[in-house]
Order: sequence, then C-alpha cells, then structure tokens
Amino acid sequence: MNKTDFLAALNAQLNFLPPNELEKTQGFYAEMIADRMEEGMDETAAVAAIGDIETIVNETLQEMSLPTLMKAKIQPKSGWKISEIVLIVLGFPLWFPLLLAFFLVIVAVYVSIWAVIISLYTTVAAFILSGVVGLFSLFFATSFANFLMILGLSFICIGMGILSFFGVTKLSVRLIKFTGHFLGWVKSLFVTKGGF
Repeated sequence: MNKTDFLAALNAQLNFLPPNELEKTQGFYAEMIADRMEEGMDETAAVAAIGDIETIVNETLQEMSLPTLMKAKIQPKSGWKISEIVLIVLGFPLWFPLLLAFFLVIVAVYVSIWAVIISLYTTVAAFILSGVVGLFSLFFATSFANFLMILGLSFICIGMGILSFFGVTKLSVRLIKFTGHFLGWVKSLFVTKGGF
C-alpha cells in the first residue's frame, strides 16, 4: 500500500469525523510516512511500518475527546432531515435527562475517585502531624512514664504516616490508571468495530 492508498483508506474509515479532525489525523500520518521515507525507507515499507488501518482508527478514536466523539456519533452523514429534527425536539424531555444523567454518572465516578485519593493523603498527613505535635507536647509531660508514653505514641504515628504514604501513593496511581480505563470504556461505547 502506498501513501495515497493509505490516506484514502484512513479517510474512508474516519469520514464521519469533523473535517478539521480528519485533516489533522491525515496530516499527522502523512508527516509520519514522510519522516520514515526521509530516514531511507521506501514508500511501501514506511506505510507498513505505521501499522494496520483498524488499529490506527481505534487508537485515533480512543485519543479523541469525548464531546468530539459524541458529536461525530450523533451527527448524520447526509445532514438532518426534517423528520429527524421533529423527533429530536419532541423527544427532548426523554433524551435530555438521560444524556444529563450519563454525564453526571461520569462526573460522579471521577469526583468519587479523587475524593478517595484526597482523603487517603489527608489521613497520612494527619498521622504525621499528630506525631510531630506529640513530640512538641513532650515538653509538657508531667512524669517520666507520661513522657515515654507520648514519645512512643508520637513515633508510632509518624511511622504509620510514613509507611501508609507509600501504600497510599501506590493505590493512588492505580486509581488514576482506573480513571483512564474508565474513560476508555466510556469512549468505547461510541466506537464500534469498523467505524460508526
């Protein structure tokens, strides 16, 4: 497959996208092919090295913003017919609350995950701060036994804070990755195999 055939195939697979997005994607891959040809590859090898069209189309759609995908999914290829416009207007009381609920669920998942992350780091900070405050309170110990008890509790708090920091950091990284997978799953609802 040469460069022209590749770009034509890409155009055929992504022709539902807004023109500026399609042009941007084609320009990106045209430049990638040109770069490989400048490095010494022939045209066919440069195109083959990029990968197959299906994978490129799926990756392009996954990297696209959710509003752009939804707009491309909803927008009919041949323009709006009067009957479709009437159905949209009449169905507004039904589809708008559903669409709003869909977005609110997505936002709620993100807010919940970030609330968990923030609360975990707040707990870590509370442990460490309690330990540090405990060390300062040693000056007010009324007896040696009281001094030892406060000192021990302070070190336990600081130790728990430091140890839990590493666990919380690992858990936070996983939660952040989960948000990426979740967004990918949401996008996959708008991407069907072989295009829209």
